[in-house]
Amino acid sequence: MLGNRWTILIVLFVARIAMSFQFQTIASTAPFLRDYFGVGSGEIGTLIGLYMASGIILAFPGGLLVRRFGDKTLSITGLVLMALGGLLLGVSDTYAAAFLGRLVSGSGAVLMGLALTKMTTDWFAGHEIVTAMSILLTSWPLGIALGLVIQPLLAEQVGWPWVMHGAAALSALAAGLIAICYRSPPLASSGETSPPAHPFSLPPRAEAVPTVIAGLIWGLFNLGLIVFFSFVPPLLTEHGLALQDAAFLTSSALWIMIASVPAGGYLVQRSGRPDAAIMLFAGVAGSALMVLTMQAGAALPLCIALGITFGPPAGAIMAMPGRVLKPENRAVGLSLFMVTYYVTTAGGPGIAGLVQDHMGPAAPVALGAFLFMGIVPLVLAYRAVVPELERSGQDSSVPGSIAVRRRPPP
Repeated sequence: MLGNRWTILIVLFVARIAMSFQFQTIASTAPFLRDYFGVGSGEIGTLIGLYMASGIILAFPGGLLVRRFGDKTLSITGLVLMALGGLLLGVSDTYAAAFLGRLVSGSGAVLMGLALTKMTTDWFAGHEIVTAMSILLTSWPLGIALGLVIQPLLAEQVGWPWVMHGAAALSALAAGLIAICYRSPPLASSGETSPPAHPFSLPPRAEAVPTVIAGLIWGLFNLGLIVFFSFVPPLLTEHGLALQDAAFLTSSALWIMIASVPAGGYLVQRSGRPDAAIMLFAGVAGSALMVLTMQAGAALPLCIALGITFGPPAGAIMAMPGRVLKPENRAVGLSLFMVTYYVTTAGGPGIAGLVQDHMGPAAPVALGAFLFMGIVPLVLAYRAVVPELERSGQDSSVPGSIAVRRRPPP
């Protein structure tokens, strides 16, 4: 079983790299797209955001479809849509066609991402769930980093359409890999003893409420990251750094996260104190961002510290829904988690931009600090509503696992 779990995780890891690699294609080819379509930065930004925006609409029905048709089927369907959307974008000769291609690929990414989260939870629930989620999450910065290196060079050498076609081919490869290699875990491993009686029913309130709170936590965490990577460079340039140097300092946190997310997740798993770790590192991240607004000259050590700090909470947050959702409710429950995440993050970057326009470059970074600090009371709220959450964080049968114990029915 140990070898099977980790082999499955490798397959899912590759599939998620395909998603982040495709997400990066617009940003990497932005100068070429502006010239080809005759559009401005606003239209390019719309294409970037469109990849995730469909999650507000599709995440919840996607969860119902995962429960109805199975996570393997939906993950392959999502990857096929990503491939088709990438191909359409690559052959587009109008902005409207590019918009449609991006919408199709983004819709596929939402379905695939939801299915992958459930597949990982099914295989690792009661085992190394925090570590597994941390490793899976590392695929996102890794895919973006690969895109930053490969895609601009490819666009210069053979043209921007081949960047889109290359991402589509990677999606198709991932679909084939899942089709061949993935299988559902045994019922004893996933914890599921029977299929849900009503495929389109909602989880009970005792599971839904903490799942929604976990979605808010994940949304604030990602909004804080978006604010950091988007608004720290303008803050640093305001203090005299060249734009290239400011971008390099900020991106150093991204490269550090590639190591700190899985390593931090492993250490959090071993500690058996995931909630305490989330609150600790979120508080430290918020404090470091606040210091950055006042001491921009210390950007290098602060960015390094933030890259380390951002890593440990990620897997623990993603594991929170799996701690409360029964196996038969995971598909729809995780869709609630993702809808909450998408709604929380949808308007955040725009609000931060308005704050910058009216209050200066330090203001959105300070806002990011408050976003991270806001995670602490939400974690406390999560603990308050989770029934009989085992405070030690240990299941005697599985080292380092997180368990939720429920009272037996009367």
